[in-house]
Amino acid sequence: MNVRRRLIPTAALAATVALAATALTACSGTAGAAGAEDGKLDVMASFYPMQFLAEQIGKDHVKVYTLTKPGVEPHDLEITPKQTAQLGEADVVLYLKTLQPAVDKAVAQSGVKNIVDAATLTKLEVHGTSGHDEHGGEPGHGEEGHEHTDGDEHAKDDGHNHGESGEDPHVWLDPVKYAEIAKGVGAALEKSDPDHAADYQKNTDDLVAKLGALDTEFKDGLKNTASKTFITTHSAFGYLAERYGLDQEGISGVDPESEPSPARMKELQTLSKQDNVTTVFFETLASDKTAKTLAADTGLKTDVLDPLEGITDKSQGADYFEVMRANLKNLQKALGTK
Repeated sequence: MNVRRRLIPTAALAATVALAATALTACSGTAGAAGAEDGKLDVMASFYPMQFLAEQIGKDHVKVYTLTKPGVEPHDLEITPKQTAQLGEADVVLYLKTLQPAVDKAVAQSGVKNIVDAATLTKLEVHGTSGHDEHGGEPGHGEEGHEHTDGDEHAKDDGHNHGESGEDPHVWLDPVKYAEIAKGVGAALEKSDPDHAADYQKNTDDLVAKLGALDTEFKDGLKNTASKTFITTHSAFGYLAERYGLDQEGISGVDPESEPSPARMKELQTLSKQDNVTTVFFETLASDKTAKTLAADTGLKTDVLDPLEGITDKSQGADYFEVMRANLKNLQKALGTK
């Protein structure tokens, strides 16, 4: 089990909230203060996929802040007193419950009226780490979908805090589900700022159309691949795999900073030969040690498959669409064509 995330103890969080409350009048440039000056809607996004939606839909009518700065692995986020103050002053908060426990707690105590939980805007599902083990080798068939729950206890799987039923939170990597979330975000901005509702609706429609086009690109680009199986150190691509008939094989139960277990290494060696796997994927915000270790022992190549939890100068693109298209090209290269 991945234990690399640092969770904020309840007592420490309470102290942070109390400190932030006293700092509200002293902190210049908080979200609320900025919004009061320029008339824009202040939106606090928990991490990049939420930030991108706010920027694309809100455009000139919003000022978007993010709790997770570029280069920070979202699960490692620690909330600062200044960020807590900004969160409390925001007009709208966009987050994805269960992905970042520190954010969940801060949002719950923020007192913000307009809070949008992306996990309630689409259907979350449970995805196993090994399609071959759980589904008899049939690609793209995850477990039955489960509605999102708001339980306080969260199951842990592959280094992520999931909902109490073990739901996979990585919905933004499926363009169709991301479009569903975009519609919900658009509606929330319309409600929060009715004077600009028409603009939010138009921007939402434009974004949903672009995501529809991206979905078509993935469908067309991945329908005739020689292999359907890909190996990744980060089991973030369950929704993408299910959407496009692929089989994600995560190096499960292994911290990204450590080497794969001998049993899993042997299993993946066998699987890579059986399913004509050529590549082990790693990501930009985490160590590539695991991928390189597995690749060296199996004679496979390595490449990047970006879970889009943040954009940095190392990302293969400047925004969501560019990185997703880079992911598509890397998958096509790794899976080959018939």
